[in-house]
Amino acid sequence: MNIQDELGPVERVEDISAHWVTAALRDAGLEAEVSQVSFAAIGTGQMADSFRLSLAYSHDRAFLPSSMVLKMHAADALSRQAGAGGAYDSEVRFYTDLEPTLDVRVPRCFCALGPDQQYRFALLLEDMAPARQGDQLLGCDINAAHNAVLNLARLHGPRWCDPTLKDTLWYRTPQQRNALGALVLESTARFIEHYRRRISKDDESVLRAFAPRCTEWLQGRSERFAPVHGDYRLDNLLFGISGADGVEVTAVDWQTVDIGLPGRDLGYFLGNSLVPAERRRFEVELVRSYYDGLLRYDVDNYSWQDCFDDYRYGQFQGLMITVLASVGLSHTERGDAMFMAMSSRACEAIRDLDSFDLL
Repeated sequence: MNIQDELGPVERVEDISAHWVTAALRDAGLEAEVSQVSFAAIGTGQMADSFRLSLAYSHDRAFLPSSMVLKMHAADALSRQAGAGGAYDSEVRFYTDLEPTLDVRVPRCFCALGPDQQYRFALLLEDMAPARQGDQLLGCDINAAHNAVLNLARLHGPRWCDPTLKDTLWYRTPQQRNALGALVLESTARFIEHYRRRISKDDESVLRAFAPRCTEWLQGRSERFAPVHGDYRLDNLLFGISGADGVEVTAVDWQTVDIGLPGRDLGYFLGNSLVPAERRRFEVELVRSYYDGLLRYDVDNYSWQDCFDDYRYGQFQGLMITVLASVGLSHTERGDAMFMAMSSRACEAIRDLDSFDLL
């Protein structure tokens, strides 16, 4: 009997016991007997909750982790409802089915459970401390951005244009993309209404111009596809200690995985995670780093100009994710500030790069 049958996901983090963690570690092939577990909340997730578990063992096991990260369904009902729309299932299946076929740096997953009929799930992940979460509001420097785009190449390259990806749960049919485009159109109107006093007229014009064309954008450039993170930004990246190869970057929060144009991830990251002045100064250099990283895999018939145009085209990912997330989740002061930063940076990048010319 595996852990899914024996235990399953729990309702509250307080229900995580030493027995539960022991079963999870043994299911992962580790000889462990946990004697004590405590937890503390970490992160700023919008659709799920994360906790650091501190572990003690019945016997000294130097090779066993002293801490792990538990990610589970949100306690907040509205956020949990948003995750129940498919995000929870996508992230669990990413770790069990898709991640082993990729080269992207992610935390090791020791256990993946759910979601069940109550939309409960649990991921027991490697604790990446002392790596630190990026800050979406502050932006990042060129060195961190360089390694982040190289990690994107490691995500996209291994299964670039792999036709078997179209048989996975992450591949959206034309009907699903039409429905998503319609949802963006509705959400954009609600986003503008909610943040009317904080959105500039220029940004409102960009938002209104894109919303009715979102479906067209989602269907475009379909000849190039790969697994895409969908929400590859600083709050979903962990930055480790600098070494010979620079800052190690680990990507988390795989709830928005999709099969689509890889330039969506690249445009979204650089358009949202660098302040506009830094993005303008370094974007060509950073897109070139990504392109060079991509060519280390079996990627052919893809020119530098194709890559840069896909980057320009991908800027609209920032608008889509921002309006969808902001209207489907509970509002917080930091969350509102983050959505405003994301929206304004995306709109500015779209204007700078003449992205509408590619639609």
